[in-house]
Amino acid sequence: MIKKIAFLYFIFLGLFYKVSAQAIYHNIKNYTVYYASAKRNTQDWLCIRKFESNGKTYLLLVEPRRLDTKIDEEGLYTITPMDMPGARRYFANTSYEKAISKAEKQSKSIQDAGIQSGMPKETGITLTADLCPSHRPLDRRIFTDIFQQFQKVERPVPIALSVTGIWMKQHQDDLAWLKEMQLKNEIYITWINHSYNHRVSKTLPLKENFLLEPGTNISYEVLETEKAMLRSGLLPSVFFRFPGLVSDQQLIYSITGFGLIPIGTDAWLAKGQQPQAGSIVLIHGNGNEPIGVTDFIKLLQSKTKAITDKQWLLYDLRESVEDEFE
Repeated sequence: MIKKIAFLYFIFLGLFYKVSAQAIYHNIKNYTVYYASAKRNTQDWLCIRKFESNGKTYLLLVEPRRLDTKIDEEGLYTITPMDMPGARRYFANTSYEKAISKAEKQSKSIQDAGIQSGMPKETGITLTADLCPSHRPLDRRIFTDIFQQFQKVERPVPIALSVTGIWMKQHQDDLAWLKEMQLKNEIYITWINHSYNHRVSKTLPLKENFLLEPGTNISYEVLETEKAMLRSGLLPSVFFRFPGLVSDQQLIYSITGFGLIPIGTDAWLAKGQQPQAGSIVLIHGNGNEPIGVTDFIKLLQSKTKAITDKQWLLYDLRESVEDEFE
């Protein structure tokens, strides 16, 4: 009898994980930037992408108030196509439009433009970890430690991961491990587009480096990363982080033209920047910046009692940005 119950339990878990998992889209065709209002029942979504897979047409949809995203079939919605300016006017009073507008107003800085902090209702931070191309394995301490610290007060624990196409291609085992943690409800990942190649030069000045390197195909860097996410069973978010946090005004407007919200940081731990209430914290989880990870673990340890008392929490990036503009 016990064996039968256990067997049924594992079947249930398998079904739960299958339902909870993001679908994997193979044979993606005609992946394009596409703006529209997509209505279903009383819900009005912003569409920012359209593509075909296995004979069906799908949309990448954004809930413009809560900043959630989802993939769904086009035929389930009443579609009103728009251009980008029209879509922004249509959703003018939403968190989405307000966040994009703020990012554009902060676009003149060569480094760390975009949304840098949120406005949580209680003391805490939003944790973001960048997965730039690296020959080193994923620094798994980040994920095991945050789960250990928060599992009794906040589960799943939210974290936002800025992922590159090259990292996904070269780290399939690490990616599978992260997806498993999410399926087990241990962490919840917001996947941020971090470009496909993340090129960097040790000699070029910032104004010619990273995505500002002459000849960069920004459309490829953005859209190929999203396609790689979908092929890997990841759900693209509405956020983008610049490699090296380097951009200029023209590049910012290019990214917002793709319908994405640039995300910066006000607390890059490896550079000695200390987080404040509401900070969007940056560490690197690709094994290249162990000092930042170590500093974050020390920060967690120093907040043990506050975490237990629910006085210091980790915030979902979407909620953090939404709170700033609601």
